Amino acid sequence: MANVNIRVDDAIKKQAESIFSELGLSMSSATGIFYRQVVRTGGIPFALKLEPDRKVRFDLSTMTDAEIDAEIQKGLDDFEAGSVYSSQQIREKMERHFRQ
Repeated sequence: MANVNIRVDDAIKKQAESIFSELGLSMSSATGIFYRQVVRTGGIPFALKLEPDRKVRFDLSTMTDAEIDAEIQKGLDDFEAGSVYSSQQIREKMERHFRQ
């Protein structure tokens, strides 16, 4: 097993860790998934392109109270509509995907 040391902006790292935590993943396991996908696809496993008007996911320091409220409402609406997955469901889907 190898160790990898990388430098990442603190805010991005915290945001990523928060998302990984919701998915039931550690930073280490998420990085391992990325590496496996690089090997599996023979390259970066997503398109690298500029999206001019794309905001960083939930950067509260740049959002108004109304924008934060709107995002919270979207989450509540998704939950009430049943269009959310538990971390266990996501883990099972990922395990099935990586076994292929």
